[in-house]
Amino acid sequence: MADQVYEERITLWRATDMDAAIELAKAEALEYAADLDGEYTGLAQANQLSDEMEPGAGVFSLMRSSGLDTEDYLDHFFDTGTERQQGSPSFDLS
Repeated sequence: MADQVYEERITLWRATDMDAAIELAKAEALEYAADLDGEYTGLAQANQLSDEMEPGAGVFSLMRSSGLDTEDYLDHFFDTGTERQQGSPSFDLS
């Protein structure tokens, strides 16, 4: 079986509360996946903006505890070698 490609996206929503924002995100993710002939994994997270939308405003935060040192942590979670990042050989927008 070929490797699956998973995409993580950050989208912005104006909503009355976190539950409403997640519902908007889920609906958009389903549509986005369908447009790409993909599948929505079912995971949506929210982060309430505490800043005005201007350069440097925080739009996402994820915190986790780990016993890994910095280099191992980055390699384990963010630099596995399978990422499709701009400039890498595996980067393909199609």
